Amino acid sequence: MQRRHVLARTAGAIATLAFGVPALAAWPDRPITLIVPWGAGGGTDAVARIIGTELEKELKQPVNVVNRTGGSGVVGHQAIASAAPDGYTIGILTVEIGMMRHAGLTQLSGADYTPLALMNFDANTVLVRADSPIKTAADLLAAAKANPGKLKASGTGQGGIWHLGLAQWLVDNKLPGNAIAWVPSQGAAPGLQDLLAGGVDVVSCSLPEGRALIEGGKVRPLILLGSKPDGIFPQVPLYTDANGKQWNAGAWRGIAGPKGLPKDVSDRLSATLKKIFEGPGYQDFLKSRGFGALYAGPAEFGKFIADKDAESATAMKAVGIAK
Repeated sequence: MQRRHVLARTAGAIATLAFGVPALAAWPDRPITLIVPWGAGGGTDAVARIIGTELEKELKQPVNVVNRTGGSGVVGHQAIASAAPDGYTIGILTVEIGMMRHAGLTQLSGADYTPLALMNFDANTVLVRADSPIKTAADLLAAAKANPGKLKASGTGQGGIWHLGLAQWLVDNKLPGNAIAWVPSQGAAPGLQDLLAGGVDVVSCSLPEGRALIEGGKVRPLILLGSKPDGIFPQVPLYTDANGKQWNAGAWRGIAGPKGLPKDVSDRLSATLKKIFEGPGYQDFLKSRGFGALYAGPAEFGKFIADKDAESATAMKAVGIAK
């Protein structure tokens, strides 16, 4: 017995001398934490939990989804950035990562993360009542230009993503970001109720949020600020800017780790996330919830974050809320 122990120690010492470092266990060999910067029960939480479930199946380790809320998203996003770069703590980034910085709430940016995969995008749509005299997006722009500030819009709080999407579209069409006055609300649902009651003329939100009223014939989508037709409402026109580019303005969600993840870990995570995105479980989830399917790998996701950061700055300056 003693001889076997000596031989084992000798073999370990030889391996260390040969390779310079002791042998390490393959990643992952213990549970992974997936941080969500928003509360349980919301859309981001739902996306994170289906991804966590699929990651468990692929990586053969538990994935614990942890909600770290507070600071308008700052607390959770900071927790992801501050985690040890070992692959055992990752998180879901959202569109607010750029908005928070330009609002003066944090210095965090996409450069503080290892981007792994963009997993969801819900494009901004602009809706009016079914009986509105405004029939097209061109009609809306003409009305806003003729009487700046007369039309009222809602769909989220002041400076929320749907407010900024509308402002960005107005600015791109040579109008002030506040050419349509914004009425803050607690979300798309109360904004849509206000639209039906006549309190506002326009709602800016996602198509899934307006789905029931669209299907019920009570509201009409004028335009979709996305790069591909919607799967449920393919008839909604896409917006093409003066350069012939179709937009992706709206809410997005993607998976990232802290800056400096080892390449073997980030490569395995990104490949696994791509497999999850393409798989039936995740695709069925997106369809059932009305979420938009848009994927980007690590390099493309990193560029996407930087582009959206710049767009947020433009829109927030246009409505006077950038710091």
